[in-house]
Amino acid sequence: MIRRCQAEDAGKIYSIINEAAKAYDGVIEADCYHQPYMPEEELEREMKRVIFYGWEVNGKLVGIMGIEPIKNVTLIRHAYVLPQYQNQGIGNRLLDHIKSLTITSTLLVGTWAAAQWAIAFYRKHGFDFIPDKDKLLADYWDIPPRQIETSVVMGIEINNN
Repeated sequence: MIRRCQAEDAGKIYSIINEAAKAYDGVIEADCYHQPYMPEEELEREMKRVIFYGWEVNGKLVGIMGIEPIKNVTLIRHAYVLPQYQNQGIGNRLLDHIKSLTITSTLLVGTWAAAQWAIAFYRKHGFDFIPDKDKLLADYWDIPPRQIETSVVMGIEINNN
């Protein structure tokens, strides 16, 4: 079941992000990986502008995906599923839900260039690499220059009219 996450879900979201992000260890550049992957203070800031949706299994939140309309695009933010629940279609259902909510014509996602599983997931759903990724990451995301260097931007056109 998909539901909109609330402020009281912050601890669960924190756990999901940090547990699932362990997949980056040894994959992304060592200077970009740390634990916790997303500190509590950063999640608190993100929850002020990102709307999170979650997938529940037997009342337990096991996957999340955020959406952030910004300027003339919509961003997918922080898409994670607990490792033991991956490859069960949860990410697919969350992404379909996010697509249905998109109010702009362009849906963008930024991810690590080395996270080939994430790139394959978005490609499977019709996303393509977007040129000028450095400019897009600087304009639409608030991330450090090193993360810009080691990331890609993918996008898809959405028509929900």
